[in-house]
Amino acid sequence: MKDDYDFSNAERGKFYRPGAKLNMPIYLDEEVRQFVQAIAVGKDSDLSTVVNDLLRVDMKLADTLKS
Repeated sequence: MKDDYDFSNAERGKFYRPGAKLNMPIYLDEEVRQFVQAIAVGKDSDLSTVVNDLLRVDMKLADTLKS
């Protein structure tokens, strides 16, 4: 690393995009991936859809527990 960096020509927010969505990679443990993959194959669906469906159920459950 350099001792000093020259930011005199820097532009604040150059790459900022309001409303941009970030798709985060999610890493599943192998056991979880196999479980969800089996469900996806059985439903003729993709892994992301099944994971989202399972998480939505968990979200509803968590909401009922908050009340």
